[in-house]
Amino acid sequence: MTSTIDIKIEKIPKSRVGDYDVNDVPFGKCFSDHMLVAEYADGKWQNACITAYRDMPMSYALSALHYGQAIFEGMKAYKNDKGEVALFRPLENFGRMNKSAIRMAMPEVPEEIFMGGLLELLRLDSAWVPSSETGSLYIRPFLIATDEAIGVKASDTYKFIIITCPAGKYYNEPIKVLIETNYFRAVEGGVGFVKAAGNYGRSLFPTKLAQQKGYHQVIWTDAKTHDYVEESGTMNLMFIIGGTLITPSVSDTILSGVTRDSVLTLAREWGLKVEERKISIKEIFEAHKNGILEEAFGVGTAATIAHIISIGYEGIDHDLPPIEKRAFSPKMDEALRDIRKGRVEDKFHWMMKL
Repeated sequence: MTSTIDIKIEKIPKSRVGDYDVNDVPFGKCFSDHMLVAEYADGKWQNACITAYRDMPMSYALSALHYGQAIFEGMKAYKNDKGEVALFRPLENFGRMNKSAIRMAMPEVPEEIFMGGLLELLRLDSAWVPSSETGSLYIRPFLIATDEAIGVKASDTYKFIIITCPAGKYYNEPIKVLIETNYFRAVEGGVGFVKAAGNYGRSLFPTKLAQQKGYHQVIWTDAKTHDYVEESGTMNLMFIIGGTLITPSVSDTILSGVTRDSVLTLAREWGLKVEERKISIKEIFEAHKNGILEEAFGVGTAATIAHIISIGYEGIDHDLPPIEKRAFSPKMDEALRDIRKGRVEDKFHWMMKL
């Protein structure tokens, strides 16, 4: 056993990585050798440890299960063409994690535990990072309330955990989406801008209904009027209309996505006109009718770029141009991949090498 920045490291005797082809595993099903665990109790963080990935013993009275104090992040590490492992914009995820913690009345995670522990964890499990063109190591930091008591109050104890898993493409084909005008994802004054577990739980039923109709995902609309689009599934939403990149403004109902910010940054550098504002359903379909809705796509950590090939609304599917005729999103997908793979200059300093 060794120790670094007060984080104990218990390395397993033999890695399991040889039992898998890390370049060909289902997303979110195969987990790496180690995990990071830290505890919060008596008003301070303690007992930080990197140990073997394993099941968690759990009380049925666990506060997180009953009152929803559970948040998480999604981030990735990549192996570039030189075989070096690097994280993509990890400090953005660290900051957003603590933004979520504050909103959910949970303790903020110190940087030396989040970032220091994460870097040590990746050094141990670097062999799990895929080298394939679209592969990555998906990283899931999460924070849960661990009081073993029934009673509606903020927990006094918490666990912060990071687990990782090799992953390929999230979507293997362009997606069909359905505009949702009955259910909603988030409301003003709520928690739509943070990565609270309950946001995802509430989305599952309307998504299931859409999938039963042949769609992959839904487009969420505002809770007040259902006139304006917000996100698509678990992704930020973007459109190319008349040569302009348009995306809903970040608000307390829309997550501030790291991939979203990366796409907007590169688009502006390329000289593309970018607008962050409300987008109405009416505007989208008027643009489609007039032939100027050139592209629609979702952006997020898991999918990076998810091309939308058809948008369903009020019983009609509105088809979009095929991927090979799109000028922006395939180019953006390649540009982000080239940065992650070390093929071009990382002028924004997005990659953090181990």
